[in-house]
Amino acid sequence: MKLVVMIPSYNEEETIASVIREIPRSIPGIETVEVLVINDGSTDRTVEEARKAGADKIISFKKNKGLAPGFRAGLETALSMGADIIVNTDADGQYDGGEIPKLIQPILDNKADFVLGSRTKGTIEEMPLQKTIGNRMATWVTRNVSGLPVSDGQSGFRAFTRDAAMRLNVMSDYTYVQETLIQAANLGLVYTEVPILFRKRTGGSSRLISNIFNYAKRAGVTILKSYRDYQPLRTFLFLGSVMIVAGFIVGLKPLLHYLSTYTVAFYGSAMVAMLLLIIGFTTIVLGLLADIMRTQKKVQDEILYRLKKLELNTINTNNNR
Repeated sequence: MKLVVMIPSYNEEETIASVIREIPRSIPGIETVEVLVINDGSTDRTVEEARKAGADKIISFKKNKGLAPGFRAGLETALSMGADIIVNTDADGQYDGGEIPKLIQPILDNKADFVLGSRTKGTIEEMPLQKTIGNRMATWVTRNVSGLPVSDGQSGFRAFTRDAAMRLNVMSDYTYVQETLIQAANLGLVYTEVPILFRKRTGGSSRLISNIFNYAKRAGVTILKSYRDYQPLRTFLFLGSVMIVAGFIVGLKPLLHYLSTYTVAFYGSAMVAMLLLIIGFTTIVLGLLADIMRTQKKVQDEILYRLKKLELNTINTNNNR
């Protein structure tokens, strides 16, 4: 069995070497451990430090693209390297590489497809208050949207089976953490968590969450889009129902007046009520159409999965010759 540990990195010259050296190269049940660094347009010595520390493969973007594109490229590259299990970790050293054997054990035991390293179930050495509040709020939303028993929806320390990685299709341009959980739930992947240690950051401020409010806004949009794509009927039914209820409330006064006097009045309220009712029923119809398209999306995802599988099998066959 081959394990590939992928490390998305952006200007982490101070910590990348220690992160790589901390990754265990000998793990029971694993024959080969390789380290993949995704250099997200770093302008410092991240690449040089990673190479000196023993990274097996480094891919680089010409400019900074963000965490989601880096994660997506990392999954694709790790699969092409022949990974049976893929672990994602951060380059800032806050996750303990020595806990990778514990993280992948449920996969080795054939009990999970997707394992999340939970900081809230483990030990947190330090986390700023605003990030603690933001993490709890995002986790609550992710847990309710996905239906998974997620305790730490923002954790980047996670492991995937080869099959799970081939089925995940990250579409966001910002962050992958919530989207992959929502996808895992809708794909029926077996999910579990293990407690981990989250250490104090030593390499400066966070490259991803420099502004908690901007992060909350962009992550929230990602969650809403993911939920809309996988639960379109529920989404549009809710929105349509809100419009219809609002229409009935606004139209109640002119309706009662008409029933009691048989004369039409309150024209403004009546027009607004009609508009809201039309929009509400139209939205529900759009939800029905979107639900039909969701069925087509499932077929497309299955075709994409099979194409990935065929392509990677061909690559591995050529590499073994």
